[in-house]
Amino acid sequence: MRILFSFLLTCLLFATYGQESITFQKPSPEILALASYQRPPSVAMSPDGNWVVFSYRTTYKSLEDLNQDEVRLAGIRMNPTTNSASTTVYLNNLKVKRRDGQEEIQVKDLPPHAKIAHLSFSPDSKKLTFTHTSANGVGLWVVDLQSATARAITKDDLNASMGSPYEWYKNSAYLLINKLPGTRAKIIDTTKDIPLGPTVSTSEGQVSQLRTYQDLLKNPQDESNFETLTQAELYRVDLEGEQSKILDKAIYSQRSFSPDGNYLLITTIKKPFSYVVPFHYFPQQTTVYDLTGKLVKVVNETPLIEVMPKGFSSTRTGKRSMSWRGDKPATLVYVEALDGGDASRKVDWRDEIFTWDAPFAADAKSLYKVADRYAGAVWGDAYHALIYTQWYDTRNEKIFLLNPSVNSAKLLSERNSQDVYSHPGNVYTTRNEFGSLVMAIHNNKSFWIGDGYTKDGQFPFIDALDMNKLAKTRVYTSDVKGKKEDIVRVLDIKKGEILVSIQSPAAYPNYFIKNIKSKKTIAVTAFDNPFKSLEGVYKEVIHYKRKDGVKLSGTLYLPAGYDKTKKEKLPLLIWAYPTEYKDKNTAGQTTASPYEFTYPSYGSFVYWVTKGYAVLDDAAFPIIGEGDTEPNDTFIEQLLANGEAAINAVDSLGYIDRTKVGVGGHSYGAFMTANLLTHSKLFAVGIARSGAYNRTLTPFGFQREQRNYWDVPDVYNKMSPFMNADKMKTPMLLIHGAADNNPGTFTLQTERYFQALKNLGAPVRMVLLPFEAHGYASEENILHTLWEQDQFLEKYLKDK
Repeated sequence: MRILFSFLLTCLLFATYGQESITFQKPSPEILALASYQRPPSVAMSPDGNWVVFSYRTTYKSLEDLNQDEVRLAGIRMNPTTNSASTTVYLNNLKVKRRDGQEEIQVKDLPPHAKIAHLSFSPDSKKLTFTHTSANGVGLWVVDLQSATARAITKDDLNASMGSPYEWYKNSAYLLINKLPGTRAKIIDTTKDIPLGPTVSTSEGQVSQLRTYQDLLKNPQDESNFETLTQAELYRVDLEGEQSKILDKAIYSQRSFSPDGNYLLITTIKKPFSYVVPFHYFPQQTTVYDLTGKLVKVVNETPLIEVMPKGFSSTRTGKRSMSWRGDKPATLVYVEALDGGDASRKVDWRDEIFTWDAPFAADAKSLYKVADRYAGAVWGDAYHALIYTQWYDTRNEKIFLLNPSVNSAKLLSERNSQDVYSHPGNVYTTRNEFGSLVMAIHNNKSFWIGDGYTKDGQFPFIDALDMNKLAKTRVYTSDVKGKKEDIVRVLDIKKGEILVSIQSPAAYPNYFIKNIKSKKTIAVTAFDNPFKSLEGVYKEVIHYKRKDGVKLSGTLYLPAGYDKTKKEKLPLLIWAYPTEYKDKNTAGQTTASPYEFTYPSYGSFVYWVTKGYAVLDDAAFPIIGEGDTEPNDTFIEQLLANGEAAINAVDSLGYIDRTKVGVGGHSYGAFMTANLLTHSKLFAVGIARSGAYNRTLTPFGFQREQRNYWDVPDVYNKMSPFMNADKMKTPMLLIHGAADNNPGTFTLQTERYFQALKNLGAPVRMVLLPFEAHGYASEENILHTLWEQDQFLEKYLKDK
């Protein structure tokens, strides 16, 4: 009888708690006090460095913000009512100040209930433009920085579905705008429209390696809606609102003026559209026009790309990376693959760089060939440019100093791209006579700004490179004690003026103008710490080793007032994200700083240090594959070794109860969490958010995996928590945005994994957050996520 009663009770509980009818909850007071903060403003400086703009927004979006009209087409999420991207983050206030001013000045006459986006300074640094989105659409506004006054210069009739709907002319007198067409087709309601036939896709038998994508076109009605919602006409508008039409209706994806301002480079999306790839793989045409809209030259035509060779270093054929050369009045630069875009081919030269002078009557000229894949250029003058190349398989990265006048180059730097300790820095750029950003050259020297990560800590620097001798001289090294300094921008290299950000664990990052010669520092901002309750928290970057000798690190937090001598045993939470490497040395490097400001967010466990937990944040979880071995060949083994090393490191300090350790992560960190709980008994609980758990649903690669499922089915199956769901018996909280838009992490991944775990008897809870994409945005959902995590941790870990 007792056995029968227990069975009936179990059935009743199972039926009762299959789903919960629950309203949005808020976390405990300690966490809520930190989560409900007022976000400090973002800071931007004008091109001439004389004006500082402070942009304000709410800390979170609201659920109502997410529940807007939305269509999802060709990889874009658009609001068809306002003709803007539905994922746009809006500002609600602007303030300005002179660089040497004392107080921020409120910008007057901003639109009521402002929804500000797409800020841009005029080339002469006298104006600031932005878009405002009303209930009817998107309009363009301008701020006169001197008077700090705003006014509208267009109606709410711009099309911002593809991004920023405007571009400044070089003379700062006009703007080029994407305006809604005068005539426009109606949007087809695909939920009610009866199709004229089935959807048919075909393959011509070519091998490809395209990944899984979200929000794709599905039928002819989607095609029609995509075209309707993305088409615009190009107009010129002056600062008084006078408009003149430049180009007719098309889907404009890119636009840029030549450095001298006399030509306009335009890229448009063409048909046929595709149902298997997003819009940036659709056919494209790139054309040069004069400022009246007269055709000068069609400079590139790219076909539909549904077939790509395997490998991250593979690319498409034809002209690519086409842009204006910043040091010339009107010269295009582009690249073409010499290996058919196929990384598996053995060739001496991979890419060839060309330049093409306006008006493009003559053929383009070859500038330089590179043995690896072209990765960008920084132009200086007629005799100096930097060419970057990379090769993913070896993580090799090279920088060449090119003399464009004679088409010759010298190797300036060669390194592993993941070797942060050897990073040479980024070259300092300034604006030339055309207003283009180019490499600054003084006395035949260029200047390099580096983060300065070393095995002994971080020491940001500025180096001067003699471009004849290729010898560097250290100009500046940060020597701020007990704080973290980052070089944001060089303001005047001759005067020695730089803009820096300085922070400490309890001091919010603030900006300062620093003279590296006189050491004089002037404060630009004075933001207060919005997280006062964390000021007494202990923070330390700990270093430890994996059992195979790989160096690891993480940032350890202990509760305020914790007595490290008595060493009360605390529960431990570990938050991490795996990263692939090709050698142990780079895997063992760290960019963590004990002096970084403690900024809690839903993307970590730091909140829980206020509730008596020890937290190891950003714990290193390298996955290494040296030589011909791929990192994922031993993914599970290395994952477990990383987890065990982290627990051992904190346990050796005497602070924790190793039977009460939880682990969590987001996206690939969720994938990590599920595997750790599946294949070990190291953890008492896990929190996995917005992850992918069945790798057969991402069969043509995931994360940094280049091989497809049929190349290495054992690797895919072994790495998939779904395939091993019968082994997972540890309490796990699964959270996912119900509208995840990230390739590979479909919401279905969590739903199917939960169903498997539930049917196999695992203690698991699934929470689907309404309207949320891959990253969570609304206050209601974020606070509820924190509540769910808090309840789960209290039940299965702290009170274990």
